[in-house]
Amino acid sequence: MQSRDLIAGISIAGLMLPEAIGYAGIAGLAPQHALLAACIGTCAYLVLGRSRFAIVTPTSSSAAILAAALGALPLPGDERVVTATLVVGAVGLMFCAMSAARLGGLAGFISRPVLRGFAFGLAITIIVKQLPIIVGSPLHGGNIGFLILALVRNMTAWHIASIAVGILAFLALLLLKRFPLVPGPFLVLAGGIAASMLFDLPALGVANVGMIDLIPHWEGFAWPSDHMLLSLPRLALPIVLILFAESWGTMRTLALRHGDVVEPNRELGALGISNIASALVMGMPVGAGFSAGSAAEAAGAQSRWTAFIAALSLAALVLLAMPLVAHLPEPVLAAVVIAALSHALSLTPLLRLWRIRRDVAVAMGAAIGVLVLGVLDGMLFAIALSLALLIRRLATPHVSQLGQLGAGHDYVDIAYHPEACVPAGIGIFRPAEPLFFANAERVLAKIAALQAKAPDQRKIILSLEESFDLDSTALDAVGEFDALMRQRNVTLQLARVRDHVRDLMRQAGAYDLLARSSYSVDDAVQALTHDREKA
Repeated sequence: MQSRDLIAGISIAGLMLPEAIGYAGIAGLAPQHALLAACIGTCAYLVLGRSRFAIVTPTSSSAAILAAALGALPLPGDERVVTATLVVGAVGLMFCAMSAARLGGLAGFISRPVLRGFAFGLAITIIVKQLPIIVGSPLHGGNIGFLILALVRNMTAWHIASIAVGILAFLALLLLKRFPLVPGPFLVLAGGIAASMLFDLPALGVANVGMIDLIPHWEGFAWPSDHMLLSLPRLALPIVLILFAESWGTMRTLALRHGDVVEPNRELGALGISNIASALVMGMPVGAGFSAGSAAEAAGAQSRWTAFIAALSLAALVLLAMPLVAHLPEPVLAAVVIAALSHALSLTPLLRLWRIRRDVAVAMGAAIGVLVLGVLDGMLFAIALSLALLIRRLATPHVSQLGQLGAGHDYVDIAYHPEACVPAGIGIFRPAEPLFFANAERVLAKIAALQAKAPDQRKIILSLEESFDLDSTALDAVGEFDALMRQRNVTLQLARVRDHVRDLMRQAGAYDLLARSSYSVDDAVQALTHDREKA
């Protein structure tokens, strides 16, 4: 363990405390359910998890979905806690089942631009949801647009003293960021407690956290009905989806930024163990929240010891200093959360995509989707947009016409290399994407149209360089294209045909095509030039 891990852990504990209290309020549960979940979930993650930046605690999005799930059920206080505990246990079991089934590969459908846009939108969402606490106005809203509108409409009810405390805390955090070896959030929390006691901030109308009961009360636990047990998967699934998206998005984004390696199936199991452990102490759902992960990155976490130190620091803080914590002003808590996410508002990753003219729509779609539709629906929208653009690109691939570069064996796109020489009477075409059922007929029709415009090309080479395999539709389309070329008295030669595709042709009885298949474009040119066939 390095000294930076110790400092980072203490700093993160200063963020975990306000987040836990705030997220418990979102879920409609007492603060201890979030604090216990933060302590036990972070430690349990270390059993399997490998991300040095992951701080597995309650998250705002999962808290909001848990609140919605519990709100749909007419439950009194005790049954609400019992149901929440069972839902968290079901979330853990579902994560473990996904890990055992090796479903971590689903994470591959979340592209890096989606993650960048998601992180940007999520940072804005969490920051905006802290504003009612800063202004001392008890406003809530699932959509941040409505929340901002409600804040503006209620400007006359803003509390000046709360705003002053929040701004001073935020400015102090920005100042302390200049000193990376100083646990800024922890010092600001301590300063907020001292200010509350010295200046009697509650008398000025500034809300304090109050006393927190940290003991889980299992004596009132009542076994649920069969109907409730059958409803658990339905209640847990949305939480699993959002935690999976948010946690893997956080882990992968930070890992890519620092060259770390994380494995999705292992992380699924780690999240499962963490949520099961949280359920055992009647805690809330836990995941690798973006704000805590960003705080770990900003604090310079070097290993997973950072998370362990953060959990111990949080436990010590709430156990040894609870009478003092009760005096902590809520605007200070909100300022700590906002400061932790401020660097995530950088436009640099999005501007880079704009400069290279790639995936801007996907990244912006993810960001706007989170802001407009909410965290879960926004992520699903971004993934759907990413897949739609992928399908569009695969369905309408670019077709390159190749020429020989110098006197060598290299054949390149003549659009980029006008000096390349096209062999006399031979047209060489290469689709930029694999041929499959959705694009084969369209691509080959495009090549047929290009050949029709050059009637002097009586020989055609189709390079299958990008096609590692062919489905039955693509294979039939190639056969039909060959028949069309025969009708035009044009000879077709296939190039860059892989062994797997050759086996498929053999099994389909396409021996004639197989005989006119070459391993390289140069071999195909030589076969047509010298009127000999190479199989």
